[in-house]
Amino acid sequence: MSDYASPRPIAVTMGDPAGVGPEVTARAWRARREHKLPPFVTIGDAAAIEAVWDGPIARVGGIDEAARIFADALPVWHLEDSGALTPGVPTPAGAACALHALETGIGLTRNGACAALVTGPVSKHALHGIGYTHPGQTEFIAERCGVTATNAVMMLAGPALRVVPLTVHIPLEQVPERLTSDLIIAKARIVARGLHRDFGIERPRIGVAGLNPHAGECGQLGDEELRIIAPAVAQLAEEGLSVEGPLAADALFAPTIRTQYDALLCAYHDQALAPFKALHFHDGVNLTLGLPIVRTSPDHGTAFNIAGTATADPGPTIAAIAMASRMAEARERSGAPAK
Repeated sequence: MSDYASPRPIAVTMGDPAGVGPEVTARAWRARREHKLPPFVTIGDAAAIEAVWDGPIARVGGIDEAARIFADALPVWHLEDSGALTPGVPTPAGAACALHALETGIGLTRNGACAALVTGPVSKHALHGIGYTHPGQTEFIAERCGVTATNAVMMLAGPALRVVPLTVHIPLEQVPERLTSDLIIAKARIVARGLHRDFGIERPRIGVAGLNPHAGECGQLGDEELRIIAPAVAQLAEEGLSVEGPLAADALFAPTIRTQYDALLCAYHDQALAPFKALHFHDGVNLTLGLPIVRTSPDHGTAFNIAGTATADPGPTIAAIAMASRMAEARERSGAPAK
């Protein structure tokens, strides 16, 4: 177990039962002592784990059972049978089970029964096939927590780097029109609060990347830095936040520069995730700031192509559970509500 003394376990949804979620969750439990993981309970279809793993499993009827049995067996909150299971082959019943697991995990964390929520990978295509209308899990979690999607900020975090894409899953040609001073200001505020509340950083240092090469070269290579980014940074500085930018993105991720900041705000998806995954492909964590609960997720998808082959790397899931525990502990120490 970790040094985190909360008696409440972490809620871990196994995601789509045909993906690698069941396997990596089970293998994370197997590595619990090596990585000093806190007690956690996995939520979904127990048969999905039994299909890919022969380790000890205990179906629990109450959350209080999870911590008691965690040392000897993987606690599983079995929700429903999702029908015939073939690893790598998603089904509507499996997608429904993944959605119900997500709803249950949110509820258990919101009501304080669980200390934090770790969400396993789901298939958006399979979910949309059963009527799910949200772009991803983050928007669904935000809605269930009473938070607008714009106030739920995605951060990728690893031991050496934290990044936030200011615009996420949109075509690159739409980035300049979506990148506004208001967007930068709103997200920077949420990131600063999150770093303080969930990471225990007293005065977070935030860097904001430019959009254009060389941060625009004083307007010679684009004027978004002058029109949009610099005014936002000035406003944030007036509010007392430690924010710098626009910074040239081609040098921003060098070790001597990135270590000057607790988080880097990037203009678009790949500007943030390409360097992040180069550094933290196996231990990167996707987390959501701005929620009333702690939520993390392994930074990978369902990987249907390798599901059931016993080759999926549990490292990102282990990292997500460990980070969720540390964030919950930091939140408790700060006196911030955990639900």
